[in-house]
Amino acid sequence: MALTARVVVEAMQLGDVSAVHEIERLSFSTPWPAYAFEQELRGNRLARYVVARAGERVVGFTGVWLMVDEAHITTFGVHPDWRRQGIGRQLLLNVVDLAVTLHARRMTLEVRASNDAAQTLYRSFGFEVVGRRPRYYTDDGEDALVMTTPDLDDARMASLVAAERARQTE
Repeated sequence: MALTARVVVEAMQLGDVSAVHEIERLSFSTPWPAYAFEQELRGNRLARYVVARAGERVVGFTGVWLMVDEAHITTFGVHPDWRRQGIGRQLLLNVVDLAVTLHARRMTLEVRASNDAAQTLYRSFGFEVVGRRPRYYTDDGEDALVMTTPDLDDARMASLVAAERARQTE
């Protein structure tokens, strides 16, 4: 689905934390506390976070930790009122570009085994299931699927990213 408003993705600032936490709270049964985002922004040299803005409003966010040569997506959320408008795709494209800039070789993440929508999005960016973490989620004991991309400099990844970039400029 095409965006209904112009959305810009940019680095998360401390002033964005309350809006990001609200999206977390609306999206997840065990949201990160606001202070966790503050700590990430202030003191985690391995972390990078971005937000999607529609005008002044934060409508989505994601973050990665660069772990040696791997960019691990730590969290990802879009405000419920803004879902299914391409914001998740825009955030994911931005974070793939960020991973390349950080010289990551590949990307990884965990996703709920029941979250088909997120898995479909991640697969469209080349992520594949490579493992399972039994009872990973503390709220209900659901398993997480571990997903990873091929090498980011692989021709297949370049093709997927180029196709997504073209889709977003249509």
